[in-house]
Amino acid sequence: MSGQRAESRETGRLNRTTKRRLESFQSPRHLPRITLVPLLLPIALLLACGQILLFAGCEQKAAETSAFGLRVAELKISKVPLTAEIADTPQAAENGLMFRDSLPENRGMLFIFEQPRKAEFWMRNTRIPLSIAYIDSTGRILEIKSMNPMDETVVPSTSDEVAYALEVNQGWFARHAIAPGAKVEGIPRK
Repeated sequence: MSGQRAESRETGRLNRTTKRRLESFQSPRHLPRITLVPLLLPIALLLACGQILLFAGCEQKAAETSAFGLRVAELKISKVPLTAEIADTPQAAENGLMFRDSLPENRGMLFIFEQPRKAEFWMRNTRIPLSIAYIDSTGRILEIKSMNPMDETVVPSTSDEVAYALEVNQGWFARHAIAPGAKVEGIPRK
């Protein structure tokens, strides 16, 4: 038993010695004086950059939807910019540009189909005279047609390779010298 006590005392002494050394090492008088400003400045800068990126992302998100809640895409046709609302759901495609009184000059609506097909459009409840371009899966305009307000006559494509349809103000394509064969750039994938 005395051997066990001696061992525990020895262990206790080592522990106390080690403890004293550690306490003296951690004492504030042994640590170098560090001011908080140099440490906090980089952190503050990182937080500020994060805020800027966050707000920039919010502004970008706001710009990616229209007043009607549809996604928008920035298209280019023969170097002419055009902002198009994206009708990529059945509801958006059904509503199209119905009940609108105007469409800004360099704006339009892009319809995205699940599979290339023969397309048909009409102008029920559409108050704006429109031109429509039927576009293939590579972005090439196949044909351009005019549509009159409130006309329920179907305006079919002649091609069965239509992957997209783009509606703009009537005459927009002609005003910009855009004809079949022109390439539409920036078409988003569904």
